[in-house]
Amino acid sequence: MYIRKNFPIREVLRFSWFHIVWLALWGSLSVWVYQYFDLSWLAIPWLPVSLIGTAVAFYLGFKNNSSYDRLWEARKIWGAIVNSSRSWTTMVKNFTSDQFNEGQISEEELTALRTRLTRRHIAWLYTLRSQLLKPAPWEKINGFLQGRINRLRIKNINKIFDFEDVEETLERTIGEERKKLDGYQNRAAQLIDFQAQDLKMMRKKGIIDDFRHIEMQRLLTTLYDHQGRCERIKGFPFPRQYGSISFYFIGLFIILLPFGMLGEFETLGEGLVWLTAPFTAMVGWVFIMMELVGDYSENPFENLSNDIPMYSMCRMIEIDLRQMIKDSDIPEPIVARDQIMM
Repeated sequence: MYIRKNFPIREVLRFSWFHIVWLALWGSLSVWVYQYFDLSWLAIPWLPVSLIGTAVAFYLGFKNNSSYDRLWEARKIWGAIVNSSRSWTTMVKNFTSDQFNEGQISEEELTALRTRLTRRHIAWLYTLRSQLLKPAPWEKINGFLQGRINRLRIKNINKIFDFEDVEETLERTIGEERKKLDGYQNRAAQLIDFQAQDLKMMRKKGIIDDFRHIEMQRLLTTLYDHQGRCERIKGFPFPRQYGSISFYFIGLFIILLPFGMLGEFETLGEGLVWLTAPFTAMVGWVFIMMELVGDYSENPFENLSNDIPMYSMCRMIEIDLRQMIKDSDIPEPIVARDQIMM
Protein backbone atom coordinates (compact mmCIF):
# COMPACT_ATOMS: atom_id res chain seq x y z
CA MET A 1 0.00 0.00 0.00
CA TYR A 2 1.43 3.33 -1.08
CA ILE A 3 1.01 5.81 1.78
CA ARG A 4 1.85 9.22 0.28
CA LYS A 5 -1.03 11.47 -0.70
CA ASN A 6 0.03 11.50 -4.35
CA PHE A 7 2.40 9.54 -6.53
CA PRO A 8 5.40 11.70 -7.48
CA ILE A 9 5.64 12.44 -11.19
CA ARG A 10 9.01 10.66 -11.19
CA GLU A 11 7.39 7.43 -9.95
CA VAL A 12 4.59 7.67 -12.50
CA LEU A 13 7.08 8.16 -15.32
CA ARG A 14 9.26 5.32 -14.07
CA PHE A 15 6.22 3.07 -14.13
CA SER A 16 5.00 4.12 -17.58
CA TRP A 17 7.97 5.49 -19.55
CA PHE A 18 8.01 2.47 -21.85
CA HIS A 19 4.45 3.18 -22.99
CA ILE A 20 5.26 6.85 -23.63
CA VAL A 21 8.20 5.86 -25.82
CA TRP A 22 6.41 3.34 -28.01
CA LEU A 23 3.36 5.57 -28.35
CA ALA A 24 5.56 8.45 -29.53
CA LEU A 25 7.32 6.13 -31.98
CA TRP A 26 3.99 4.89 -33.30
CA GLY A 27 2.75 8.45 -33.82
CA SER A 28 6.01 9.45 -35.55
CA LEU A 29 5.94 6.40 -37.81
CA SER A 30 2.36 7.19 -38.83
CA VAL A 31 3.29 10.77 -39.78
CA TRP A 32 6.39 9.66 -41.66
CA VAL A 33 4.51 7.07 -43.72
CA TYR A 34 1.74 9.59 -44.37
CA GLN A 35 4.14 12.25 -45.68
CA TYR A 36 6.89 10.19 -47.30
CA PHE A 37 4.56 8.02 -49.37
CA ASP A 38 1.98 10.79 -49.80
CA LEU A 39 -0.84 8.52 -48.61
CA SER A 40 -3.59 11.05 -48.10
CA TRP A 41 -6.18 8.32 -47.55
CA LEU A 42 -4.50 7.50 -44.21
CA ALA A 43 -5.97 10.68 -42.73
CA ILE A 44 -9.32 9.28 -41.61
CA PRO A 45 -12.04 11.54 -40.15
CA TRP A 46 -11.73 12.24 -36.43
CA LEU A 47 -15.40 11.48 -35.65
CA PRO A 48 -15.24 7.65 -35.81
CA VAL A 49 -12.00 7.64 -33.85
CA SER A 50 -13.54 9.84 -31.15
CA LEU A 51 -16.59 7.59 -30.98
CA ILE A 52 -14.36 4.59 -30.37
CA GLY A 53 -12.43 6.54 -27.73
CA THR A 54 -15.67 7.46 -25.95
CA ALA A 55 -16.82 3.84 -25.94
CA VAL A 56 -13.44 2.68 -24.62
CA ALA A 57 -13.53 5.31 -21.86
CA PHE A 58 -16.95 4.09 -20.69
CA TYR A 59 -15.77 0.51 -20.76
CA LEU A 60 -12.63 1.35 -18.77
CA GLY A 61 -14.76 3.16 -16.21
CA PHE A 62 -16.81 0.02 -15.67
CA LYS A 63 -13.70 -2.13 -15.41
CA ASN A 64 -11.98 0.20 -12.95
CA ASN A 65 -15.07 0.38 -10.73
CA SER A 66 -15.26 -3.41 -10.65
CA SER A 67 -11.53 -3.72 -9.95
CA TYR A 68 -11.77 -1.20 -7.13
CA ASP A 69 -14.66 -3.18 -5.64
CA ARG A 70 -12.40 -6.24 -5.41
CA LEU A 71 -9.62 -4.22 -3.79
CA TRP A 72 -11.93 -2.50 -1.31
CA GLU A 73 -13.70 -5.74 -0.42
CA ALA A 74 -10.33 -7.31 0.38
CA ARG A 75 -9.49 -4.38 2.64
CA LYS A 76 -12.84 -4.66 4.42
CA ILE A 77 -12.27 -8.37 5.00
CA TRP A 78 -8.91 -7.72 6.62
CA GLY A 79 -10.45 -4.97 8.71
CA ALA A 80 -12.99 -7.52 9.93
CA ILE A 81 -10.14 -9.95 10.65
CA VAL A 82 -8.59 -7.30 12.92
CA ASN A 83 -11.81 -6.94 14.90
CA SER A 84 -12.47 -10.69 15.10
CA SER A 85 -8.90 -11.32 16.24
CA ARG A 86 -9.24 -8.92 19.13
CA SER A 87 -12.61 -10.42 20.04
CA TRP A 88 -11.11 -13.92 20.01
CA THR A 89 -8.33 -13.00 22.43
CA THR A 90 -10.74 -11.13 24.69
CA MET A 91 -12.86 -14.28 24.91
CA VAL A 92 -9.81 -16.47 25.45
CA LYS A 93 -8.58 -14.19 28.20
CA ASN A 94 -11.87 -13.71 30.06
CA PHE A 95 -13.94 -16.82 29.29
CA THR A 96 -11.37 -19.43 30.34
CA SER A 97 -11.39 -19.94 34.11
CA ASP A 98 -11.78 -22.52 36.89
CA GLN A 99 -15.26 -21.24 37.65
CA PHE A 100 -17.02 -24.34 36.38
CA ASN A 101 -14.62 -27.10 37.48
CA GLU A 102 -14.26 -26.23 41.15
CA GLY A 103 -10.59 -25.33 41.00
CA GLN A 104 -9.43 -28.53 39.31
CA ILE A 105 -7.14 -26.59 36.96
CA SER A 106 -4.38 -24.27 38.12
CA GLU A 107 -3.84 -20.68 37.05
CA GLU A 108 -0.54 -21.71 35.41
CA GLU A 109 -2.41 -24.21 33.23
CA LEU A 110 -4.99 -21.61 32.31
CA THR A 111 -2.26 -19.13 31.39
CA ALA A 112 -0.58 -21.74 29.18
CA LEU A 113 -3.92 -22.52 27.52
CA ARG A 114 -4.65 -18.85 26.85
CA THR A 115 -1.18 -18.39 25.41
CA ARG A 116 -1.58 -21.42 23.14
CA LEU A 117 -4.96 -20.31 21.80
CA THR A 118 -3.71 -16.77 21.18
CA ARG A 119 -0.44 -17.76 19.54
CA ARG A 120 -2.21 -20.30 17.36
CA HIS A 121 -4.48 -17.54 16.12
CA ILE A 122 -1.42 -15.42 15.31
CA ALA A 123 -0.04 -18.38 13.37
CA TRP A 124 -3.33 -18.53 11.47
CA LEU A 125 -2.97 -14.88 10.43
CA TYR A 126 0.48 -15.31 8.93
CA THR A 127 -0.42 -18.66 7.37
CA LEU A 128 -3.47 -17.15 5.68
CA ARG A 129 -1.32 -14.33 4.33
CA SER A 130 1.21 -16.81 2.99
CA GLN A 131 -1.50 -18.82 1.22
CA LEU A 132 -3.02 -15.71 -0.35
CA LEU A 133 0.35 -14.69 -1.81
CA LYS A 134 0.77 -17.88 -3.84
CA PRO A 135 0.76 -16.79 -7.52
CA ALA A 136 -2.29 -17.54 -9.64
CA PRO A 137 -2.03 -18.05 -13.44
CA TRP A 138 -3.81 -14.79 -14.25
CA GLU A 139 -1.78 -12.53 -11.96
CA LYS A 140 0.86 -9.96 -12.95
CA ILE A 141 3.78 -12.14 -11.92
CA ASN A 142 3.12 -14.33 -14.96
CA GLY A 143 3.79 -13.47 -18.56
CA PHE A 144 7.00 -12.65 -20.42
CA LEU A 145 7.66 -8.90 -20.29
CA GLN A 146 5.12 -7.70 -17.73
CA GLY A 147 5.66 -10.80 -15.59
CA ARG A 148 9.41 -10.31 -15.57
CA ILE A 149 9.05 -6.66 -14.52
CA ASN A 150 6.68 -7.55 -11.70
CA ARG A 151 8.86 -10.42 -10.50
CA LEU A 152 11.68 -7.89 -10.16
CA ARG A 153 9.36 -5.53 -8.29
CA ILE A 154 8.37 -8.27 -5.85
CA LYS A 155 12.00 -9.25 -5.41
CA ASN A 156 12.93 -5.65 -4.55
CA ILE A 157 10.04 -5.38 -2.09
CA ASN A 158 11.17 -8.59 -0.38
CA LYS A 159 14.68 -7.14 -0.04
CA ILE A 160 13.39 -3.88 1.42
CA PHE A 161 11.15 -5.49 4.06
CA ASP A 162 13.03 -8.74 4.69
CA PHE A 163 9.82 -10.65 5.41
CA GLU A 164 9.88 -13.38 8.01
CA ASP A 165 9.34 -16.80 6.44
CA VAL A 166 6.03 -18.38 7.38
CA GLU A 167 7.83 -21.47 8.69
CA GLU A 168 9.82 -19.28 11.07
CA THR A 169 6.59 -17.66 12.21
CA LEU A 170 4.99 -21.04 12.88
CA GLU A 171 8.07 -22.13 14.81
CA ARG A 172 7.99 -19.13 17.15
CA THR A 173 4.22 -19.16 17.63
CA ILE A 174 3.10 -22.79 17.84
CA GLY A 175 6.43 -24.64 18.08
CA GLU A 176 6.21 -28.41 17.65
CA GLU A 177 2.53 -28.24 16.77
CA ARG A 178 3.47 -27.01 13.31
CA LYS A 179 4.47 -30.58 12.44
CA LYS A 180 0.78 -31.53 12.63
CA LEU A 181 0.23 -29.28 9.61
CA ASP A 182 2.44 -31.38 7.36
CA GLY A 183 0.51 -32.85 4.46
CA TYR A 184 -2.38 -30.40 4.63
CA GLN A 185 -2.96 -28.21 1.61
CA ASN A 186 -4.96 -25.57 3.48
CA ARG A 187 -3.01 -25.14 6.70
CA ALA A 188 -4.87 -22.01 7.76
CA ALA A 189 -8.15 -23.95 7.82
CA GLN A 190 -6.52 -26.69 9.92
CA LEU A 191 -5.30 -24.18 12.49
CA ILE A 192 -8.88 -23.02 13.09
CA ASP A 193 -9.90 -26.66 13.43
CA PHE A 194 -7.17 -27.11 16.07
CA GLN A 195 -8.77 -24.22 17.95
CA ALA A 196 -12.16 -25.95 17.78
CA GLN A 197 -10.62 -29.16 19.14
CA ASP A 198 -9.24 -27.22 22.08
CA LEU A 199 -12.65 -25.69 22.72
CA LYS A 200 -14.13 -29.18 22.83
CA MET A 201 -11.48 -30.21 25.35
CA MET A 202 -12.08 -27.07 27.43
CA ARG A 203 -15.82 -27.75 27.58
CA LYS A 204 -15.20 -31.35 28.60
CA LYS A 205 -12.93 -30.23 31.45
CA GLY A 206 -15.32 -27.51 32.55
CA ILE A 207 -13.01 -24.63 31.69
CA ILE A 208 -15.88 -23.03 29.75
CA ASP A 209 -19.63 -23.60 29.94
CA ASP A 210 -22.02 -24.28 27.06
CA PHE A 211 -22.75 -20.62 26.39
CA ARG A 212 -19.09 -19.65 26.20
CA HIS A 213 -18.34 -22.69 24.07
CA ILE A 214 -21.04 -21.70 21.59
CA GLU A 215 -19.90 -18.08 21.45
CA MET A 216 -16.25 -18.98 20.88
CA GLN A 217 -17.16 -21.60 18.27
CA ARG A 218 -19.33 -19.03 16.51
CA LEU A 219 -16.34 -16.70 16.34
CA LEU A 220 -14.23 -19.48 14.79
CA THR A 221 -16.96 -19.86 12.17
CA THR A 222 -16.68 -16.13 11.51
CA LEU A 223 -12.94 -16.54 10.98
CA TYR A 224 -13.69 -19.28 8.46
CA ASP A 225 -16.00 -16.81 6.71
CA HIS A 226 -13.22 -14.20 6.54
CA GLN A 227 -10.80 -16.75 5.15
CA GLY A 228 -13.32 -17.98 2.60
CA ARG A 229 -13.98 -14.47 1.34
CA CYS A 230 -10.27 -13.87 0.87
CA GLU A 231 -9.94 -17.20 -0.95
CA ARG A 232 -12.85 -16.28 -3.21
CA ILE A 233 -11.12 -13.07 -4.33
CA LYS A 234 -7.80 -14.89 -4.72
CA GLY A 235 -9.19 -17.94 -6.49
CA PHE A 236 -11.68 -16.26 -8.83
CA PRO A 237 -10.11 -13.74 -11.23
CA PHE A 238 -11.70 -10.63 -12.58
CA PRO A 239 -13.65 -12.20 -15.50
CA ARG A 240 -11.22 -12.60 -18.37
CA GLN A 241 -13.81 -11.61 -20.97
CA TYR A 242 -13.92 -8.12 -19.43
CA GLY A 243 -10.18 -7.82 -18.85
CA SER A 244 -9.22 -9.11 -22.30
CA ILE A 245 -11.76 -7.12 -24.29
CA SER A 246 -10.66 -3.83 -22.74
CA PHE A 247 -7.09 -4.62 -23.82
CA TYR A 248 -8.21 -5.21 -27.41
CA PHE A 249 -10.41 -2.09 -27.44
CA ILE A 250 -7.53 0.11 -26.30
CA GLY A 251 -5.26 -1.50 -28.89
CA LEU A 252 -7.75 -0.73 -31.67
CA PHE A 253 -8.16 2.86 -30.46
CA ILE A 254 -4.40 3.50 -30.30
CA ILE A 255 -3.87 2.03 -33.77
CA LEU A 256 -6.44 4.44 -35.23
CA LEU A 257 -5.53 7.42 -33.03
CA PRO A 258 -2.70 9.02 -35.07
CA PHE A 259 -4.57 8.56 -38.35
CA GLY A 260 -7.52 10.48 -36.91
CA MET A 261 -5.19 13.33 -35.90
CA LEU A 262 -3.25 13.64 -39.18
CA GLY A 263 -5.85 15.66 -41.03
CA GLU A 264 -6.67 17.81 -38.00
CA PHE A 265 -3.09 18.97 -37.43
CA GLU A 266 -2.29 19.32 -41.12
CA THR A 267 -4.99 21.97 -41.47
CA LEU A 268 -3.22 24.10 -38.82
CA GLY A 269 -0.22 24.82 -41.02
CA GLU A 270 2.76 23.37 -42.83
CA GLY A 271 4.85 21.04 -40.68
CA LEU A 272 2.37 21.03 -37.80
CA VAL A 273 1.24 17.57 -38.82
CA TRP A 274 4.18 16.31 -36.71
CA LEU A 275 2.25 17.37 -33.62
CA THR A 276 0.40 14.12 -34.21
CA ALA A 277 3.28 12.21 -32.59
CA PRO A 278 3.31 13.91 -29.13
CA PHE A 279 -0.47 14.10 -28.96
CA THR A 280 -0.75 10.43 -29.84
CA ALA A 281 1.64 9.72 -26.97
CA MET A 282 -0.34 11.88 -24.53
CA VAL A 283 -3.81 10.60 -25.39
CA GLY A 284 -2.69 7.00 -25.68
CA TRP A 285 -0.83 7.27 -22.36
CA VAL A 286 -4.01 8.43 -20.58
CA PHE A 287 -5.97 5.44 -21.84
CA ILE A 288 -3.20 2.96 -21.06
CA MET A 289 -2.81 4.33 -17.54
CA MET A 290 -6.55 3.93 -16.95
CA GLU A 291 -6.24 0.34 -18.10
CA LEU A 292 -3.23 -0.32 -15.87
CA VAL A 293 -4.87 1.20 -12.78
CA GLY A 294 -7.75 -1.24 -13.11
CA ASP A 295 -5.44 -4.07 -14.08
CA TYR A 296 -3.28 -3.69 -10.96
CA SER A 297 -6.28 -3.24 -8.66
CA GLU A 298 -8.17 -6.38 -9.55
CA ASN A 299 -5.80 -8.74 -7.69
CA PRO A 300 -5.17 -7.35 -4.17
CA PHE A 301 -3.07 -10.30 -2.94
CA GLU A 302 0.06 -10.28 -5.13
CA ASN A 303 2.66 -8.73 -2.78
CA LEU A 304 2.96 -5.64 -5.00
CA SER A 305 3.22 -2.11 -3.65
CA ASN A 306 -0.49 -1.26 -4.12
CA ASP A 307 -1.87 -4.43 -2.53
CA ILE A 308 -3.51 -4.90 0.86
CA PRO A 309 -0.78 -4.41 3.54
CA MET A 310 -1.34 -7.83 5.10
CA TYR A 311 2.10 -8.17 6.65
CA SER A 312 1.86 -4.95 8.64
CA MET A 313 -1.71 -5.81 9.65
CA CYS A 314 -0.66 -9.27 10.84
CA ARG A 315 2.11 -7.69 12.91
CA MET A 316 -0.26 -5.06 14.33
CA ILE A 317 -2.74 -7.75 15.36
CA GLU A 318 0.04 -9.87 16.85
CA ILE A 319 1.24 -6.97 19.00
CA ASP A 320 -2.30 -6.24 20.22
CA LEU A 321 -3.06 -9.86 21.08
CA ARG A 322 0.23 -10.54 22.85
CA GLN A 323 -0.16 -7.40 24.94
CA MET A 324 -3.71 -8.40 25.85
CA ILE A 325 -2.50 -11.66 27.43
CA LYS A 326 0.72 -10.05 28.73
CA ASP A 327 2.84 -12.34 26.57
CA SER A 328 6.61 -11.99 26.20
CA ASP A 329 8.82 -11.34 23.13
CA ILE A 330 6.46 -8.82 21.56
CA PRO A 331 7.82 -7.90 18.10
CA GLU A 332 8.24 -4.40 16.73
CA PRO A 333 5.58 -2.97 14.39
CA ILE A 334 6.22 -2.89 10.66
CA VAL A 335 7.08 0.60 9.45
CA ALA A 336 6.68 1.97 5.95
CA ARG A 337 9.77 1.99 3.75
CA ASP A 338 10.13 3.98 0.55
CA GLN A 339 6.57 5.24 1.18
CA ILE A 340 5.25 1.66 0.95
CA MET A 341 3.45 -0.30 3.65
CA MET A 342 3.34 -4.04 3.12
